[in-house]
Amino acid sequence: MEEKKRLLGMTLPELKAVAAEVGLPGYATKQLADWLYKKRVSTIDEMTNIAAAKRTALSEVYEVGMASPVDFQKSVDGTIKYLYAAGPGNFVESVYIPTEDRATLCVSSQVGCKMNCLFCMTGKQGFTKNLSANEILNQIQALPEYDRLTNIVFMGMGEPLDNTDELFKVLEILTAPYGYAWSPKRITVSTIGAKGLRRFLDESDCHLAISLHSPFPDERLSLMPVEKAFPIESVLDLVRQYDFTHQRRVSFEYIAFKGLNDSPRHAHALAKLLKGIPCRVNLIRFHAIPNVPLRTSDVEKMEQFQTILNGHGVTCTIRASRGEDIFAACGMLSTAKKADSRRK
Repeated sequence: MEEKKRLLGMTLPELKAVAAEVGLPGYATKQLADWLYKKRVSTIDEMTNIAAAKRTALSEVYEVGMASPVDFQKSVDGTIKYLYAAGPGNFVESVYIPTEDRATLCVSSQVGCKMNCLFCMTGKQGFTKNLSANEILNQIQALPEYDRLTNIVFMGMGEPLDNTDELFKVLEILTAPYGYAWSPKRITVSTIGAKGLRRFLDESDCHLAISLHSPFPDERLSLMPVEKAFPIESVLDLVRQYDFTHQRRVSFEYIAFKGLNDSPRHAHALAKLLKGIPCRVNLIRFHAIPNVPLRTSDVEKMEQFQTILNGHGVTCTIRASRGEDIFAACGMLSTAKKADSRRK
């Protein structure tokens, strides 16, 4: 039996084509979008302002395509890591992070990752596939805490800008009036500086986060092979061509590794590298992963690093560590689930 096509993740022009295919009038396109993205139905039968016969015709070829998480891990601090199926034997993660004044969801864009950063468990999986707009959006739509959600960060498994076509469909649906109508200010796309960066800067008003992790090219290359293809200085030259003083902001993610990139020398060099860019640096504690010799920096070292950056006029915050009692590092829960499914 042929697998049904999924409506969730379709843009308005795509839904218009679906409506025409089953003989629905033009105005039904907006009805379909409302049911999917505003009322968040899980079945076509719930679309009650569409004639029953047309719903039947629609159901013969299409389904909504919303799927609940297959597993989760909840931390004592309230952080929840959800696991979603992404095709036979494949799984992706999203992480719900509630705080006093906001609730953020970190969303995956790929199964595995091509970038092979030393500190990332997802990179150890290798790359399997890009997620479809349906599989990306489902992590948001099917979130049990959806009604509390205030922010979305594309900072989960995978490199978002290595999957630009599907990412941009999702960003359109999230921000368009026919979709969720979210402000771009509520959405951040995190990247290591991949080839889709210029397109993102040209076409999106969402916030940007860039993984940096060392101001020295050779050292960054040892952590992030992408430095060879997309040197951080070239990435920053591109960033400097855009305005980050009003609607959109740019931040830099910096995982502090003990004895590797947490010295005053690194802090001074980082401030010099970022000179002239209105930005924020987020210092991040490292979550250890198996078979990787990197260790978490000491709190005192991170505070010293923060003080130096702030002294140079670079706003720096130390991100609170969340979910350390669960599979905290990105890719660990999905790796365990994938191994388990193979054993079965």
